[in-house]
Parts: sequence; structure tokens; C-alpha cells
Amino acid sequence: MIEPAAMLAAALEAENPSDRLQTALAAGTRPHDAYLEPLVARCAVEPDFYVRDMLTWALTRLPRELVLPRVLAELGAEAPQARSQALHTLSKLGDERAWPAVAADHLHDPDDEVARAAWRTAAGLAPEGERDRLATELAAELGRGDLEVMRSLSRAFAELGEAGGPALRAAEAGGGAIARHAAATLRLLDDPESTFFLDPE
Repeated sequence: MIEPAAMLAAALEAENPSDRLQTALAAGTRPHDAYLEPLVARCAVEPDFYVRDMLTWALTRLPRELVLPRVLAELGAEAPQARSQALHTLSKLGDERAWPAVAADHLHDPDDEVARAAWRTAAGLAPEGERDRLATELAAELGRGDLEVMRSLSRAFAELGEAGGPALRAAEAGGGAIARHAAATLRLLDDPESTFFLDPE
């Protein structure tokens, strides 16, 4: 008899993304502890965004005490996608016990997708007493990447709220691309529903 984990792992290797999506949906709809390893393993290699998101959802349907340590272990994985998807999963779990594991290395990861996931996750998990320090770390990334990367960082600051204000105002005073990004982020803090844009001036 084929074990549930082996059956799931094989089904998650289907050629058609729609089939893999349905498999991940089924795994979350009828969760089984044995699904933990194949779900985590697939997160590291799954090429389709929607399937990856469903894999994360399926992981959140498993017992928290089972999932949290296994996902935390993936933060040290060599593959960038494994790290970024682990961070994404932690953001969905929303368990503050994960906060100490989101390190500066993740916030400043050279891979944009890992860094973006780390910014979002850290902003959501940071305890009140750590938010100022996190804002200082995030400010070091101002001006990084294309518009989508900059928007991601600004959204993380928006989630931090006023805790990010001092670091942003200090960066705004410096001039150049970093200052423009800081100014755009401050506008977002004033009105989180507004459209993110960089002032061409």
C-alpha cells in the first residue's frame, strides 16, 4: 500500500499546473500530518505562483506545532525559493514565536523575492518593542530594486505604521533615490490606501 506522503509527492509532480493546484487544494481540504514533508518539499521547487500559494494554504491547515518548526528550518535552505516560500508561509501562520528566526540576513537577502517576503513577514510579526529596530533595518533597503520591489518595502513600512516614521524621515533628508523612496513611503504612511509612486522631482 502506498503511503499518503508518497502519493501526495507524486501527484504534486504532475505536468499540468491545474492538476498540481487541485492536489494542493485537496491536501488542505483533507489535511493529514503525513502531508507536511511533501508540501514543504514542493514549496522549494514549484514553479507556478498559484500552486505555491495553495501549498502554503495547505500547510496552514496542519497543526501549528507540527508546521512551525519544520517551516522555520527552511529559512536556512540554500535555495532562495525555499527561503522565500517559508517566509511567506510564516506570514500566513502569523505566529509571533517565529519572529526571532526572521534575521537581518533575510531582510537583506540578495534575492529580491526572499527579501520581499522577509519584509512583509517581519512587519507582521514584530513585537511592539522591536518595531523601531526593524524600521532601521528596513530603511537600509530604501532605493533597492525596481518599482515592484520598492513598493513591497513601502508596504512593509505601512504595516509598521508610525514606528517607521523616524527612520524614513532621516532617509528623506539624505537626497537622491533613497530620499525619493522614503518620501513615497511617508506618503503611504499618511494614507495607506493611496497609490504608491515616486516623485520624479
